[in-house]
Amino acid sequence: MSTPGIKLYGVTLSGHCHRVALFLNLLNIPFEAVNADAALRASADFRQLNPLGQIPVLCDGDLVLSDSNAILVYLAKRYAAGSLWLPEDAIGAAQVQRWLSIAAGELRYGPANARIYRLWKMGKDDPVRAAEIGHDLLAFMEQHLATRHYLATDHPSIADLACHSYVAHAPEGGIPLDQYPAVRAWLARIEQLPGFVAMPRSAIPEAA
Repeated sequence: MSTPGIKLYGVTLSGHCHRVALFLNLLNIPFEAVNADAALRASADFRQLNPLGQIPVLCDGDLVLSDSNAILVYLAKRYAAGSLWLPEDAIGAAQVQRWLSIAAGELRYGPANARIYRLWKMGKDDPVRAAEIGHDLLAFMEQHLATRHYLATDHPSIADLACHSYVAHAPEGGIPLDQYPAVRAWLARIEQLPGFVAMPRSAIPEAA
């Protein structure tokens, strides 16, 4: 399928942006990555793309779409229709949606926030509470993955992509993965998918 001029506005160290770039790579869809640093996000031109000033933003022809999970759904429907990435059956679709909600909730306010604070001293939330949320989530995922290979179904789906980046980088937020072997095995399975591209690792400040 032709993909004339897909652009992805984001930054390389954002898990929200990485999940979209990862899916594009897994689908073997060429795209232009546009570095949307703070200065660009504050510009009038970018605010026309997303008035909230948030990344990622996907431009596909005349379509402008923000919110990483919404973009995953769009890409699955537009470029992988009928595939296993987004199930059509009621139960499979509901399970995927559940994990997309977890990615926007517990994952965002747990491992993602802990990482943001530890690496860049940013964020308004309590980093101790973020770590607590992160460990609660990982304990839940550990139990969930003890009897299955993937989060939502018996095959990789966009649910796994939505959750992978921030879980894989949880140690950068001071949340180690040592006690979660099933979670680590799940991460390894995702990282073995053809076309997988990892989000770059960040150096942890010595004073952290």
